[in-house]
Amino acid sequence: MGELKGVADTLYIPLTARIQASKRFPEFFYDETALSLECDLPESSIEKNSNEYSYIASACRYRVTDSITLDFMSHHENCNVVNLGAGLETSFFRLKPKTAKFYEMDLPDVVKMRKDILGERDNDVLIGGDLFDLSWANEVDASLPTLLTSLGVFQYFDEKRIRAFISDARKIFDRAELVFDAMNEKAISYANKYVRKTGNKNAEMRFWVNDPSAFAKESGIRLIAQEPFFTDARKQLKGRLALFTRAAMREFDEGSRRGYVLHYDLGKR
Repeated sequence: MGELKGVADTLYIPLTARIQASKRFPEFFYDETALSLECDLPESSIEKNSNEYSYIASACRYRVTDSITLDFMSHHENCNVVNLGAGLETSFFRLKPKTAKFYEMDLPDVVKMRKDILGERDNDVLIGGDLFDLSWANEVDASLPTLLTSLGVFQYFDEKRIRAFISDARKIFDRAELVFDAMNEKAISYANKYVRKTGNKNAEMRFWVNDPSAFAKESGIRLIAQEPFFTDARKQLKGRLALFTRAAMREFDEGSRRGYVLHYDLGKR
């Protein structure tokens, strides 16, 4: 793998987390394709500066989003799933869609890397471009029901750009839903300290959501659901996790540092 700078560096963080979560807690989260890439990871400080909590936190976001995606596909036989800022995301391989068409959208350099490593398929199409340009949407059949997913991406941009993206997407897609992970302001401050510890000092997080309902109202969209990160993990893995991990999970679900996977209906335009 070649090394990328800035925000693109962070594609290694979730991949490493999926690998470690799959090795440690396969009964909760298992990503066979991610595991197959372990030997190809470049040497970095990610694993040295990560811990059990950071691995499970990332895996939980994917688990929740996978569940939403499976439900969306079950209700729409012919549909699109667009992974925004896809990086080396492997949901296509985890979910094994039968009729849905997946699109992996990211910066051209990242897409080239992804193609070299994971390839491209008729129902898993790679699109290189600028997330906020939306000219990439010309390659997607916008008349079909479309689920736009974005994990670990929006946090790195200003709120103004996120709202502009939502407004532009509503004009393009006839029937679209948007799923992304978000944290409140206090949690973002904490997360920035972790990212800096991994050695990446060029990807400061700047976008947070303190009130998901208010964000929906201000953006002209409808909140379908806000899912806490750790509900399932706290039930299924409580006997296997360290005390620090359990305490941090509770803080993010119930305390002052909040994190959630947000699911919005962008409406029909």
